[in-house]
Amino acid sequence: MSYETLQTLWFILIAILWIGFYFLEGFDFGVGMLLPFLGKKDEERRAIINTIGSVWDGNEVWLLTAGGATFAAFPHWYATMFSGFYLPLFLLLVGLIIRGISFEYRSKDPNPAWRNRFDWMIAVGSFLAALLLGTAFANLAKGVPIDANMNYVSPNGFVTTLGLLNPYGLIGGLTTVTVFLLHGANFLTLKLEGELRERARAISKKLYLAAAALTTLLLIATYIYTDIRTKLGVNPGIIPIASYAALLLTISFINRKMEGWAFISVAAHIVLTQITFFTLMFPRVMVSSLNPDWSLTIYNASSSQYTLTVMSIVALIFVPIVLAYQGWTYYMFRKRISTDKKTLIY
Repeated sequence: MSYETLQTLWFILIAILWIGFYFLEGFDFGVGMLLPFLGKKDEERRAIINTIGSVWDGNEVWLLTAGGATFAAFPHWYATMFSGFYLPLFLLLVGLIIRGISFEYRSKDPNPAWRNRFDWMIAVGSFLAALLLGTAFANLAKGVPIDANMNYVSPNGFVTTLGLLNPYGLIGGLTTVTVFLLHGANFLTLKLEGELRERARAISKKLYLAAAALTTLLLIATYIYTDIRTKLGVNPGIIPIASYAALLLTISFINRKMEGWAFISVAAHIVLTQITFFTLMFPRVMVSSLNPDWSLTIYNASSSQYTLTVMSIVALIFVPIVLAYQGWTYYMFRKRISTDKKTLIY
């Protein structure tokens, strides 16, 4: 296999890892953010947590694998991004740690104040992670200050980091939060029973309005702040259009109580949006806002041909095993969850 083919292959594989992460951890984060608002009593909150209790840690593996694959396949991309986005990525890690600790320690003490504190920590950690991920991806599409030596230009580190909170970055972050919330609400309608299920459906209708409005705003802003017109054209093609259409169709499924289709519709929107992002980026991995010629690409940021070849062999063996195991996990824990204390596991 030629060197260029391997470089393209690993760009696609990393894109697939991020797409899988957004799809799986998207509803995971959404459920976490909804927890203290949707669950009014302890058993309701426990039921909500149990909907993702068997899968949340497995979902996060996609993020770890994406980071590890980036480090191995495109070390210059990894070095530049992690140095330039140091504070946001550190806060992302803090958010994920807060969530993980809260899931594990929430039920160690029956004290309502103890459990309420950890419920809010789950919500805050989920919100922080979703906001930062959306902001980071928006800035990658917009472009960041990278010089000719592949260095993130940071004369004033903290001030430059705050520069990531530009209008387009914030729109991307808030859009990600609302779409994940809608994704989580739809997931809960698939997993819960009784009044809690109806409550999740009711809140999904409200979340749809916010998600549709912010996605429309993000679409408009993308034509203003990025080079999408140069890369994809005024008509971006079938994938971005299908992504937007999938989100707009969601409300019809929600109103008709077609829970599975509502979940699939938002999932399709997330997947197609991510495909659009990586299509917009290719062959670049980080866009330089200082000079387009200084952008990092799959060609100037990759590892050696030998490294990519060995990685391809390892991936060919182990990726199907991991996918089969995670699919088996979802199959085994596919049943709906009720708020009956006799069936809840603390």
